Amino acid sequence: MMKRYLSLRAEHNQWVNTQLYDVAAQLSEADYFADHGTFFGSVRKTLNHIVTTDMIWMHRIDGTGEAPAGLDVVLHDTLADTRATREVLDARMISVVDGMDEAALAEPLRFKELSGDDIAIPTNLMVANLCNHETHHRGQVHAILTGLGQEVPPFDFYPLLMATGRGQR
Repeated sequence: MMKRYLSLRAEHNQWVNTQLYDVAAQLSEADYFADHGTFFGSVRKTLNHIVTTDMIWMHRIDGTGEAPAGLDVVLHDTLADTRATREVLDARMISVVDGMDEAALAEPLRFKELSGDDIAIPTNLMVANLCNHETHHRGQVHAILTGLGQEVPPFDFYPLLMATGRGQR
């Protein structure tokens, strides 16, 4: 059950990220870089934070790829470059979750926090945390985009379920 749920969460992340980046692509450069008063300030910094954090967690989960040294690292100045990295990460998350069985997902993920502390948490809970983290910060970007007059679709599960035929009218 957990694997099926996490697979759906990974698919949902990809689906929402595609829509979010489509809307963000309509911003002027000034609006993309401007501080809008959210936790990371700008759309640019918030999207970079989500990518950076995903890179760190995915490295911990599958042992591949880069793991930036901090959570506020800005890897890309342009939305196009950020989006390209985002798309690779989304496909990677789907592949990693789909490639694990329930037993592997239940195994503890052992890592050092950025503070240096040794941590062990079940992998399935860390994948869920990763998805939740994206949701949290995407909500901030959604608020910025909405405040700038952009039409932003809802990012709940329900629209994905309907769009993919999992729900019926």
